[in-house]
Amino acid sequence: MLRKELGDFSSIVCFKAAITGMEEALGEKATAIALIAAGRSRGKNLAKELGLSQSNIGWDLVADKVGFALGINGTKLCKIESIVEKDDVVKVFTSETLCSAGEPEGSTRKCTYTLGAVWGVIEEISGKRLKGSHTESVLRGGNHDVFEFTPLV
Repeated sequence: MLRKELGDFSSIVCFKAAITGMEEALGEKATAIALIAAGRSRGKNLAKELGLSQSNIGWDLVADKVGFALGINGTKLCKIESIVEKDDVVKVFTSETLCSAGEPEGSTRKCTYTLGAVWGVIEEISGKRLKGSHTESVLRGGNHDVFEFTPLV
């Protein structure tokens, strides 16, 4: 436990206020770059902590282990619903992401920190340098926030 009385977690409201404050100070693009980089670092460290670095386990088991760490039993960053790979493209289906929480329907907000965290996990496990993108959003009619990762050539 990191704090004696308050515990290890703070609110989404405070985190999102930090994001919007950074956007006001740095601009939307610079903030997105910083949050994605921070998330990737967190994701890589999480994969190492879970003993998943360059492991050869199935994506279903990765989804379970990482989903546990990031979901209701862990940090509550998001729910990992599933991870699928087809033709070297890895798609991660998430819900209840920190970034989409409290946003109005139709919002153009993209997941940044959450995308980065998942990106770092997938890179650390695969041992490959990847390009990541937020391809579907619950804010714009999707059933999930979907993150797609393709190898950099």
